[in-house]
Amino acid sequence: MSAVCDNLGIGKPEAGDEYGFNIWRNTFPTEDLPAPGSSVTVGGVEFEFPPRATGKGDNIRCRGQLISLPPGHYDWFYLLGAAERRTEDEVELHYADGAARTAWLRMSDFWPETEAWFGEPEAFRAQGLRYPRHTQHGHRPVIWQQRIPVTVPGELVALRLPDNPAMHVFAVTAVTDTEVRRAG
Repeated sequence: MSAVCDNLGIGKPEAGDEYGFNIWRNTFPTEDLPAPGSSVTVGGVEFEFPPRATGKGDNIRCRGQLISLPPGHYDWFYLLGAAERRTEDEVELHYADGAARTAWLRMSDFWPETEAWFGEPEAFRAQGLRYPRHTQHGHRPVIWQQRIPVTVPGELVALRLPDNPAMHVFAVTAVTDTEVRRAG
């Protein structure tokens, strides 16, 4: 999935102007999140946390990107993500037979000390909120775990994210009854 990451939202101190999760260039402090490219388990689901060494991006700012999947009969899609403000929008589930079905993706706000608006579990809470020139300690932004049900059975081959740049996705995992596969 790292090939489609197009936004730098996890920053070191003094990260610079190319970073910015939101319009004010706030970022999640790198030291408060899992290591780039590491395998993390959240709520019993395994994810690959995005690598950051490429400088290309560590999350997807949703603009309708199509994410290819290993073909499979999935039951759920789990995402690690956050919104610049709470929001909900449709994703498209693409099937091997050419059909596409919509489902809802709901994301709560990353903003410090904000509760989950849609009831999703907290995946990671940082200890501070990074600004371009300083870190505001005590402001604790959140990455949430969302899930999307697959309500129509069939072989899935892709997931199209919403065209909603307020939504950010850090990782996606497709879950079947027998195994967990990461989107690639």
